[in-house]
Amino acid sequence: MKVIEALASSGKPYITFEILPPLKGTSIELLYGILDPLMEFKPSFINVTYHSSEYTYKERPNGYLEKVSIRKRPGTVGICASIMYRYKVDAVAHLICGGFSKNETEDALIDLHYLGIKNILILRGDPPKNERDFTPEPNGHSHAIELTKQVVNINNGIYVEEDLKDGFKTDFCIGVAGYPEKHFEAPNLSADMKYLKAKVDAGADYIVTQMFFDNKKYFDFVSLCKSKGIHIPIIPGLKPITTKSQISKIPSTFHVDIPEELYNEIEKCKDDKEAVKVGVEWSIQQGKELLKAGVPCLHFFTMSHPKPIIEIVSALF
Repeated sequence: MKVIEALASSGKPYITFEILPPLKGTSIELLYGILDPLMEFKPSFINVTYHSSEYTYKERPNGYLEKVSIRKRPGTVGICASIMYRYKVDAVAHLICGGFSKNETEDALIDLHYLGIKNILILRGDPPKNERDFTPEPNGHSHAIELTKQVVNINNGIYVEEDLKDGFKTDFCIGVAGYPEKHFEAPNLSADMKYLKAKVDAGADYIVTQMFFDNKKYFDFVSLCKSKGIHIPIIPGLKPITTKSQISKIPSTFHVDIPEELYNEIEKCKDDKEAVKVGVEWSIQQGKELLKAGVPCLHFFTMSHPKPIIEIVSALF
């Protein structure tokens, strides 16, 4: 089922979980160990993230350094297929600009279509950890809207290879990212909304937000979207604080604010065990308020740590 169809047909909010692909060299059984206990809650979709390559420099016998590309978490397409086969749950494949040419993106879309994966979440992707700025691949996409347009094109039977006439029309449901506190590279929220509206006008079916810890920011974001003519579903993304250090790491990594009350409560914790309790309870209260407001879905960033998510979902559903 498509995400947009589930949103339209469901009389009650549903749940989605977002997982990281296993690291290269590890077994997919590690992923199953994360997902198996979460399946108790009958999620409607499992999102599988994609990660761009990282670069390292290796010294060669001649003394020169060679730049080597390493993809630490490969296999998103295969993992989506494995999830659908094992759990009979639809997967949402994340698709990014970084690391792919337009032709390689087209090949990935064809593979997804062959596997019966109909849902895609489109992101530009972050620059490699050791690089400051995002740089597209040669003949690749610089922005998520360009990638959105490519998916819309293939849905209409228009392929990158111009010699392909009357190509088969795919039927992908397209999700895009939204940032209640604006994307960190956008000069201001108004500009960020312009970019989001462009993705919606290009053909996006729904929006999933970046994590936030203050529901008011989500509600304000939804109101602002409506004022800009954005009327597609906006799914809130939630993640609990699970360590004391995250109150400093999350703002610097994901560019979101930690509310003063939550910050103070985590600061008082003696250790991570206490911090988890505070983080879980905060997310439960967030979830209750969001559900009461009638959100269509709660999207949980698991970060490969299912136990806090299990506690939260158990309290909400």
